[in-house]
Amino acid sequence: MKQKSIILGIIMLCFFAMGFVDLVGIASNYVKADLGLSDTEANLFPSLVFFWFLIFSVPTGVLMNKIGRRRTVVLSLIVTFASLLMPLFGESYTLMLVSFSLLGIGNAIMQTSLNPLLSNVVTGGNLSSVLTFGQFVKAIASFLAPIIAAWGASQNAFGLGWRVLFPIYMTIAIIATLALGASRVDEAPANRASGFKACFALLANPFVLLCFVAIMCHVGIDVGTNTTAPKLLQEHLGLTLTEAGFATSLYFIFRTAGCFLGAFILRKVSERTFFALSVAMMAIAMAGFLTLHSQTALYVCIALVGFGNSNIFPITFAQALKACPDKQNEVSGLMIMGLFGGTVFPLAMGYASDAVASQWGAIAVMAAAVLYLVYYTTRIKA
Repeated sequence: MKQKSIILGIIMLCFFAMGFVDLVGIASNYVKADLGLSDTEANLFPSLVFFWFLIFSVPTGVLMNKIGRRRTVVLSLIVTFASLLMPLFGESYTLMLVSFSLLGIGNAIMQTSLNPLLSNVVTGGNLSSVLTFGQFVKAIASFLAPIIAAWGASQNAFGLGWRVLFPIYMTIAIIATLALGASRVDEAPANRASGFKACFALLANPFVLLCFVAIMCHVGIDVGTNTTAPKLLQEHLGLTLTEAGFATSLYFIFRTAGCFLGAFILRKVSERTFFALSVAMMAIAMAGFLTLHSQTALYVCIALVGFGNSNIFPITFAQALKACPDKQNEVSGLMIMGLFGGTVFPLAMGYASDAVASQWGAIAVMAAAVLYLVYYTTRIKA
């Protein structure tokens, strides 16, 4: 039991490392300011990070069958370490593009392999609650990123400024790599890996297609708010980037709270009802972004999006699995591919913002994603 608890703690540390991917939101704002980039150029960073989910999710399933889940997670941590090391040598546009690409590749491998690894340690009815707790741990890393970046920028910490974020998270990645690499996990026998054809064939199922697009919208709203909220505060309130960076932390604070509370709420409330309430919060927030201009009101809207978007992914993922119980491997690979929405939406938001010379363009794109989730709510099975 003690050994199992130690391994579980190491896996939770890996979930924390999984949250490093969300630093791209605040980092893209600092790089934009440092290099004088347009919204379209700056939004390429989060788009590039999530592009790799489209490429690496299914191949990771094949790799797990060859080298095992634990070694696959270790590989993802090594790639993540490399991505965090690169910005210490400069912050040119090309270097940051390569760094964020590696961050996306590492996270795509980790997202696909870490949850199955956890199922080798926790089984039965406890698995879903521990998975939710893992998302809670991941969210802690997400909301700490802008706080650390703001501290580094204000203090010019170690001469790195906001980039002090990278060595701090890199150190944690090293610890997680060494700890998991030295541990032993009894893994279940490998199953037949899902192929691209098997995954995409499921899109012929109308409900699975709805779930896939819903996950794309969820990630689009997540990355979009992470990236756009500070810009919106700068545009409407004239705040500096360091001051506006708190908006990203606020988003992740409420997203973290939503992940934590969601596990308890879903025991009392149906998935459809909770999903509807979550989407309603985001719809109210989008309307507020377009009509309200006070700092308090905008903070409330950011908080509503954070809490509302916190449980969209697990509910949608569970709905997709229940739709095809005999093809859960294929469904899992396809849903992870849906994280590609983190590429599509920031690009669209960057173009829309530049087109109207206002962050209202980005908000309109996110509002469209929320409207789709309103429709999807009507299709959720109770």
